[in-house]
Amino acid sequence: MDTSVPVQPARWSGGARARRLAGSPALRLAGRRLLAAIPVLWGVTLLAFLTLNALPGDAASALLGINATPAELKAFRIKLHLNEPLWVRYGHWLGGVLHGDLGTSLASPQSVASIIRQGLPVTLELVIYALIITLVVSVPLAVLCARRPRGIIDRLSMVLSMAGISIAPFVLGLLLLFVFADDLPVFPAIYSAPSSIVSNLYQFTLPSIVLALPLIGFYTRFLRADLLEQMQSEDYVVTARAKGVSEWRILTRHALRNSFIGLLTIIGLNLATLIGATVIIEQIFSMPGIGHELLQSISNRNVTVVEGIVLVFGIAVVLANLLTDLLYGALDPRIRHGRSRS
Repeated sequence: MDTSVPVQPARWSGGARARRLAGSPALRLAGRRLLAAIPVLWGVTLLAFLTLNALPGDAASALLGINATPAELKAFRIKLHLNEPLWVRYGHWLGGVLHGDLGTSLASPQSVASIIRQGLPVTLELVIYALIITLVVSVPLAVLCARRPRGIIDRLSMVLSMAGISIAPFVLGLLLLFVFADDLPVFPAIYSAPSSIVSNLYQFTLPSIVLALPLIGFYTRFLRADLLEQMQSEDYVVTARAKGVSEWRILTRHALRNSFIGLLTIIGLNLATLIGATVIIEQIFSMPGIGHELLQSISNRNVTVVEGIVLVFGIAVVLANLLTDLLYGALDPRIRHGRSRS
């Protein structure tokens, strides 16, 4: 008698995995966020297009200069399709985007996609490096301040944090550039093509510090306040103390992890501000990022390049906030996206 158990085909297990994946709360959350991002990105690009076209002058007058004759300006406007109605030009650009084409720069025959590909790695490295510096400094400093509130470290941190938050990025950038690249030539004043990884990090250090200093002050004060609230009002802290757990262990192993959820929210909300600050920092340090290119394109009324960069910035912010939502579940297993609310 054959007592062997028939083996189910492999496709059934694969189908079950696919159904579980399709029904996962994280995937449903990502789908909802991405669908909601479509009208947001459309509104951002439309607002940028209308704002840029409302400014005095156009790409023809900006690119040809003040010495151009009316006939030359007219011919150039026809060549760039600037004589067409506003809604027609935006419709052509939006149609190209839906087909994966960001268009061509009005100032050169170079495509907008190639311009973004050249400058995006510089801007991404600047943002990531600044975030790493921010977290490496602010998290330990906030823990020290929460462990000894109103101590010397806490008071000094408050003064420095208020100074970092109050100073505008362009003022801070020029000040640090004057001190550490002119008086004390520790860092280069102008960006140049790096020859190695060490040289690359060396050139990005000062611009990243300029971006990170205001965030360090803000994150330190926020995390310090949240840690103090956790240590003073949460039941799990009382239970841990009753079990004889040391204050340092409660602070670093329990309260800090819970406070990371609030810090993660702040990081996601501040990312748009951080990306906007790269426009100023890249201009100060002559860095060939897309922030620098955005400023030049606004000056030249180069609408297609501005629209492409604004779209990329918008997508970056949307994806960062989506990643923030997904990380909530990793930090706190009690959070389950997609469950019905009680």
